Amino acid sequence: MNSLVFQFSGAYAEQGFLSWLQEQAQAVQLLDFTNLEGCCCYCDEQAAAVLREAFPRPLPRLRWLDSGDYHYLSHLLALEEAQPFHLVLLDNHPDNQDPAFGGVLSCGSWVKEMQEQNPLLRDVVSIGPSDGQADIPEGWLEQRRGERVYVSLDKDVMDRAFARTDWSQGTYSLEQVKGMLERLFREMEVVAVDICGEQAPSKGATPEDLRINKETNIELYKFLTHFLN
Repeated sequence: MNSLVFQFSGAYAEQGFLSWLQEQAQAVQLLDFTNLEGCCCYCDEQAAAVLREAFPRPLPRLRWLDSGDYHYLSHLLALEEAQPFHLVLLDNHPDNQDPAFGGVLSCGSWVKEMQEQNPLLRDVVSIGPSDGQADIPEGWLEQRRGERVYVSLDKDVMDRAFARTDWSQGTYSLEQVKGMLERLFREMEVVAVDICGEQAPSKGATPEDLRINKETNIELYKFLTHFLN
């Protein structure tokens, strides 16, 4: 399975997930933006242009976005879609806030900007936040069976037993997350899955944090490739 890996913080290398992918002889398209300015939490127009220009085309369906600071990449990646789609977001935060600085795209505003700027987006289901859904809404899948869906997973939706992130976290288990994802795969056409929620040593990640994140990433990779292959 081809994976697109964004490198900003170096977390995937530090935890050993990147080397694990390479050892498995898996196809990895690595985009290294460790020196890109104007892209941490907030993404200015210049950085957004650099990022979009670097996207491989066609895009791999499985995308690893680094930490939640770069979750706005979901919006930029979804702009590459050519047909209507739904967004299912699993996240401890809604990410639909107004941008704090003059309309600059951010990790907290990207859902709102996607709703305003992407005419192909049909609707958004946000699972995890206190003001969102606790699960896929009853009847939602049945009404949209076979339609296209873009799935975005921030691991901060999970309990700290399964993920260690830079942000406040939820209480979902990895099995609960996989269960929701499997239902989406069974009922809809999943066009892409992106995952964020890493933590790097530069932001205080301990060896235990890195181990847990690596193990969860490997489990998610194995699970998702079963459906995406």
